Amino acid sequence: MSERDQNQKPKTNLGVKPQAKPRAAFLHFASFDTRWRDNDRYGHLNNAIYYELFDSAINQLLIDHDILDFESGDHVFLVAASGCHYFSELAYPDKLEVGLAVTRLGNSSVTYDLGLFKKGADYTAACGFFVHVHVTRDSYRPASIPARDRAAFAPFVIPD
Repeated sequence: MSERDQNQKPKTNLGVKPQAKPRAAFLHFASFDTRWRDNDRYGHLNNAIYYELFDSAINQLLIDHDILDFESGDHVFLVAASGCHYFSELAYPDKLEVGLAVTRLGNSSVTYDLGLFKKGADYTAACGFFVHVHVTRDSYRPASIPARDRAAFAPFVIPD
């Protein structure tokens, strides 16, 4: 890390309390059913399930828009960072929806803003983020996102 990088203030929202987001904050939605086994011993959705749903919604978007070919594509996306804030409980047998928007489309990375909704709810029960790094399948080294894929992401990008 360079001296310049070490001396820069980190970009954080410390001190800002996370809040639930409305549906209008997201540009794409995927629906999911909960399963009995998704509940933990406290009777609500296990934390790991939130990440599973976020990951599934993102991959569904990538596959549906021909950005990712799991079987024979020359590139894949790896998760470099993720996080989640919880606002209200969800549990089986709730029907769920994951809202998704792209907040940053970098040279070789994509940052997704994610919201988990109980079906029909106006505000998120949880909000999360994922950062994907675009890598070549054979080397797992970062690679520029091709123009064709950038165009496929465009409808989901929220401007700053």
